[in-house]
Amino acid sequence: MSDVIIRVDNLGKRYRIGAQQQRHDTLRARLVELISSPLDYLRTTLKAASDAEILWALKDISFEVKQGEVVGIIGRNGSGKSTLLKVLSRITAPTAGRADIYGKIGSLLEVGTGFHPELTGRENVYLNGIILGMKKNEVDRKFDEIVEFAGLEKFLETPVKRYSSGMQVRLAFAVAAHLEPEILIVDEVLAVGDVAFQQKCLGKLQEVSHEGRTILFVSHNLGVMMELCSRAILLHEGEIVTSGTTGDVVKTYVSKYSAQTHELVTTSYQTGAAITKVALLDSQQQSVQVVDYKLPFYIEFQFEISESLLALSQWVRLENQFGVSVLFAWLAYQQAYQPGVYRASCEIPRELLTPGRYYVDIGLTNHRVHAYSQAHKCLSFDVISEDAAFDPNDSDWGVVYPKLSWRVEENGNGATISKSNLVNAYKKR
Repeated sequence: MSDVIIRVDNLGKRYRIGAQQQRHDTLRARLVELISSPLDYLRTTLKAASDAEILWALKDISFEVKQGEVVGIIGRNGSGKSTLLKVLSRITAPTAGRADIYGKIGSLLEVGTGFHPELTGRENVYLNGIILGMKKNEVDRKFDEIVEFAGLEKFLETPVKRYSSGMQVRLAFAVAAHLEPEILIVDEVLAVGDVAFQQKCLGKLQEVSHEGRTILFVSHNLGVMMELCSRAILLHEGEIVTSGTTGDVVKTYVSKYSAQTHELVTTSYQTGAAITKVALLDSQQQSVQVVDYKLPFYIEFQFEISESLLALSQWVRLENQFGVSVLFAWLAYQQAYQPGVYRASCEIPRELLTPGRYYVDIGLTNHRVHAYSQAHKCLSFDVISEDAAFDPNDSDWGVVYPKLSWRVEENGNGATISKSNLVNAYKKR
């Protein structure tokens, strides 16, 4: 037996959509309808089948995962990621092909899956643990660790129906993480938790991977994907586009899908100027959603002036995935503008932002007091790096990681950071 722990061969999953489904509460009701009006029953059934649209959520999926691998699955919404995980978790059966699993699986796919709303948190730990394959004495042994990890000691005797979605996912992940399966399957559900718990979960996933267990991980956060996964699979409309090292797959994903339009929602505070378009550009002036830590990139936006203005300033603010304001760039020179359409571009230097996800705010203002127009979180993007030294769970990295000049003297007391325009931008989290 090889070290392959998951083998998928020509897997397919088909759904029939668009046809109205008849409801028969009992077998008796169905038989009565068939006997009393066979022609109507047959006509309705055939019509429903002919009107139906066949959707292949997965088509000819084939891949292997070896024991101890951490494999990421990426793709746009509707690409088949969650369907694939449900098939592998034995939640739904495939229409074609097969998936062979050689190990115990622990899955965390949806918030509160397997929880009974009327039972308390304590009771649901046991219920969910047993559903996932743990013995009662195993749950007994790990109960305190599960509760401590979830951080819900005060709510153990409270029915789960009174839990928030974040509390439910904390408890669900805590149980799944302590299941000690050979294979752990995790969907984007971790995004529901708060920032501190997300970091704890990612740390747990890294700990699990170091123990030699296999992880299948779905996330839209490409920065986390780069840090956690050694290999990745890109799905599009139910088919595998490519698979390989995470860096190569992410680059393919970026080049294939990054040139997408962003929904621009602006707030106008007074007439005279309005933001009309925004874009994130790489060093080649191509529209992107993912940027390389080692390369500069540009935030470009278009604004329209409807009346003569004596002074107008533009500003850009970056916020990281933890809600921390990382950078504020303000064009302080107050220039007069005549009616027309203008384009502004702000360059973000290379080797500045710590890998992760960022959000962009853009504004037009007069003397930084009277705002004309503002676009809040009009762009989101990921900074990625192939440098294995980056650890998204280590707060010592700060929110920016600039390459500054150092000088070390033999008779000195330490290192000296030379003056740089990047020093003023540095801000520890």
